[in-house]
Order: sequence, then structure tokens, then C-alpha cells
Amino acid sequence: MSTAGCNPDRSNNDSNNKTKEGQLKWWQLSLMGVGCTIGTGYFLGSSIGISITGPSIVFSFILAAIGTYIVFNVLAKMTAKDPQEGSFCYYAKKAYGQWAGFSCGWNYWCSSILIMGSQLTALSILTRFWFHQVPLWIFAAGYALLAIIVVLLGTNSFDKVEDLLAVIKVAAIIMFIILAAAALFGWIDGDANRPGMPTSADELFAEGFRGFWSSLIYAFYAYGGIEVLGLMAMRLKNKKVAPKAGTVMIFTLAVIYATSLGLAVIMVAHGAFHEKESPFVTALANYNLPFFPHVFNGAIIIAGFSTMTAALFGVTNLLVTLAEDGDAPSFFAKKVKKIKNFPLPSLGLATVGLLVSIITALLLPGKIYEYITTAAGILLLYNWFFIIISSLRILKFKALGKSIAFLGLALILAAISGTVLEEKIRPGFYVSILFILTIGLIALKMRKVWQKEKAQTG
Repeated sequence: MSTAGCNPDRSNNDSNNKTKEGQLKWWQLSLMGVGCTIGTGYFLGSSIGISITGPSIVFSFILAAIGTYIVFNVLAKMTAKDPQEGSFCYYAKKAYGQWAGFSCGWNYWCSSILIMGSQLTALSILTRFWFHQVPLWIFAAGYALLAIIVVLLGTNSFDKVEDLLAVIKVAAIIMFIILAAAALFGWIDGDANRPGMPTSADELFAEGFRGFWSSLIYAFYAYGGIEVLGLMAMRLKNKKVAPKAGTVMIFTLAVIYATSLGLAVIMVAHGAFHEKESPFVTALANYNLPFFPHVFNGAIIIAGFSTMTAALFGVTNLLVTLAEDGDAPSFFAKKVKKIKNFPLPSLGLATVGLLVSIITALLLPGKIYEYITTAAGILLLYNWFFIIISSLRILKFKALGKSIAFLGLALILAAISGTVLEEKIRPGFYVSILFILTIGLIALKMRKVWQKEKAQTG
């Protein structure tokens, strides 16, 4: 995911947003959606999914695409009916009250911090491809510091850069697809012992149904980012075309994901995939392509760093919005005029989150990527769950629409519950529960404050 890899800025570049608001075409939103979504969750996290389930990972990604489409479709419909800058947080508040908006906002902030931690770890793992002896935490600290500097310098041209990097990401995947196809046709020399197409259920579901179930979380994680499009849909010329933009984006991603992963799993036995290497590098490792790992790794690092930096920028401004809405201490809405009117306190809290990720990477270098990625994916799905149940209150669904919404809820619950079945990713589930309980307890305490404020204003 890159999820949160786009800039849902409402408060830091107001003048810039005003010039762009209402100017976006549906295909531009689709392209930005692709740029926001394709990230390290797909380029690296999918390796864990393959190792857990085998070739059936392709079906995991197809099911995740269906669930993702359902979430985006209801979010786009709510946006078209009642366009709001707060997007899913606003709709949660509208449907269930202030506690729901507060919980969704902070859950999204926490998931974004974990996603950045996951991306930092992924970038560090990928960089160690060239520098094997350098500790993971040194790369994580370096990338974090560089991202903070970029955010402080400003992102006036970030949309254009994000579009360019979206093209780079897609180009990297297409490069793999072409090379993999050439290898399968025998046009590239190599000594690979390909498993080929699975011919039985045992080969397709190499780790059984339990493994397939557990792999769903990594498939969903690779589609993370669509909730940000709900925020960006405010900039469409015609907000009613938001569902069209999402449909094209998700269909494109599903085809790209399924095709590339399908090629990867028929080229190498699923036991060869691991979390320290992109599945696409693994798939072509035994072919005479010495340039590919270096070029592909470089493309992933550039793209991953861009989404991680954008996530830092976005989460910084999200906290400002929460502070302005009374869902966070007002201190975090303060801006420093000497630094381009930048919300430095908000960036400071996000930086603390990044530091925690780096320290954790130092303490648990072997398992941190699985734990953080799993927890980030689950927290993301909690918000997706809330998007759907909010739509059930706000929108008027017919029987078919309700059935589709409940199918989306079932797929999300399946992905979350699957993490409990796999021992090596189970701790990520417990981490997500800890975050949810903490946010819930704070929301419970805040209810008294909100009731007091309501009584005073009433």
C-alpha cells in the first residue's frame, strides 16, 4: 500500500487547493489512485501472502479487489450525495455520532503511522539487497530523516510528481510481466525448475484453506489507499463520476496484480518466496537477467519512498484537521510562520511514531515487517468496515445494494479473522486490537467532554 500515499491536505495548502478544487477529471483521479495504491504492500508484502498460501494468492487478490470495489463504491456514492472534505470521518460522525468520527480519524492516523513504519522497514529491506551487513534500523532512520526534510521543504508540485511515480510503478510491473512471459516462452536463458500451472487443488492451495484464508490480509493491504480517494474526490469537476473513477482504477489494479502474481507463482515454487525479497525478483532470480534485480529494486525504492513521504505529509495534515474539529488537542493545529506556515507540532507527533517504528525495527528485525504490515492492514480494514456500515445508514439501498454491502463486510471480516489462524502474523492482530481498545477508551472518556460542550452550546 501504499495507502495513505496521497495528500488529503485540507489545511496546509489552502490556496493551492482552491485553484485545483473542481478541476480534476475522472481519469486523473484513477491515475492518482493507482499511484496512491501501488506500493511496498504489493511489491514486498505479497511475498508473505504467497509463502502462506501458494498459487491461490491470485484468488486472494481477486476477492480483495471485489471487497475494495464495494468499499470505494459506497464511499463514492456518499461523496456524490453529500461532498465533504472530512470524507469517511465525516460520514461516520453523521451516521453514528461524534465518537465514530473521532474513532475513525484516530484509527486512520494510527494505521497511517503503522503503514509508514511498514514502508520504512520494506525500503530498508530492499536497500539491504546491496548492503547486506548494514543494520536495518540505520536505513530506516535515514529514510525517515529524508522524508521529514522533504515534507518541511514543501510539496507544491507533489501531484505532478505522484503522477510520474505512478507511471514508474506501473512500468516496473509491466517490465516484469514482459520479461516473465519471455522467460516462459524460452526466449531468456536460465536454469529455473518451474512448477508450472497448478493441476490440482493441493497444488493451487499449497498450504490448505487455512493458509488461503490467512493470505487475504496481504491482498487487501495491497489495495490500501482507496479511502484517500474519497478525500480527493472533492476535487472532481463532476463528483458524480467518482464511482466510475474508482471502478476503472480497481479493475486496472486487479488485472495488473493478478497477472503479475500469476506469472510469479508458476515460475517459482511458493516455498522460495520470503518477506525479505520482492516476489518478482525471486521469480526471475534463476534467469540470465543480472540487471533486473537492481533496476526493479531501485524503482520500488523510489516509488515506495514517494508514497511514504506523501503519507507523512497527509497524516500531518490529518492531525491538524482533527485538532480543528475538536478531536485532538488544539496545540496540534498550530503552525509555524517561519517555516511556510507549517504545522510543526503535528509533524512532531508523526515523527515520534516513526521513531517508535525505527526502535522496534532495531529490537525485532526478523519479524517486524510481518507484524507491522499485518497490524496496519487490519486497522485499515476497520476503517473500511466503518465506511460500509456508515453507508447503510446514510444511503438508501435496495435489496441488491444491501446484499453487496454485506458481502463487502463479510470479505473484510474474513481478512481480519484470517490473521488469527497464522502463527507468524497473529501478533499483528493483537497489536491492532491494542490500538482499537486505546482509541475506544479515549473516545469513551471524551464523550463526557462532548456532552458538556453540547450542553453549554445548547
